[in-house]
Amino acid sequence: MPELPEVETLCRQLHQKAVGAKILRTTVYDEKLAGQESIRGCVVCDVLRCGKTIHLILNDGRSVLIHLRMTGRLFWRDQETKEPHTRWRMTTECGNVDLIDPRRFATVKVGKTQAEGDDRDILLNFSVKTFLEKQAKRKVSVKVLLMDPEAISGIGNIYACEILHRAGISPFRQAVTISNDEWAGIFRHAKRILKKGIENRGTSISDWRDLYGCMGRNQKELRVYAREGKACRRCGSNIERVRQSGRSTYYCRNCQI
Repeated sequence: MPELPEVETLCRQLHQKAVGAKILRTTVYDEKLAGQESIRGCVVCDVLRCGKTIHLILNDGRSVLIHLRMTGRLFWRDQETKEPHTRWRMTTECGNVDLIDPRRFATVKVGKTQAEGDDRDILLNFSVKTFLEKQAKRKVSVKVLLMDPEAISGIGNIYACEILHRAGISPFRQAVTISNDEWAGIFRHAKRILKKGIENRGTSISDWRDLYGCMGRNQKELRVYAREGKACRRCGSNIERVRQSGRSTYYCRNCQI
């Protein structure tokens, strides 16, 4: 699933390609995405990220909101050819943006531009005070809480595992047991790891590709994710994998407490 660094990568690349371009038409190839308002003739004024959602800001005050969900990808096409599983296309005077999604979970909606200032975004306007007051005392595991978009937007399974390993926190500890100092460490590592992920254009473990079909480089930075049975790069113990809330959790039993 594309997480914050992958979505931010797409937003930055789309900003270079689409801002200032006039939309000539949109083409729906999947009936699940039918019924959208027409955006023909609009101009893309900006591209923003809100959590894991891409916002194409239009000159009439509306936005195209794209959420990639599990397996969605966006590709830039200069030609009219399209890949298998293409569900939607936005044709501009500069080229085509294609939404490709084999599992058909990704969504495209046209709506009002959301107000800025989401205090759940860890890299933008994150409010530590609000988080500690409203979320930190919940009786759920710290990993589950990190992945809850109502608490923190943008963090998924890969980066949650990496953040907790760097912070030395067990993914199974209840959030209510985490001290304010430990939360400060988690947030500090989260920012560093996510910024590094953006710098590396995302993590290509399976099918992640950027707007131009290129793999990211951040998989070279991973310390626990997808490293089951390999030595922990901090203490040398074996990395373990367990199922947690339906997802694979990778961690070091020895140095995450």
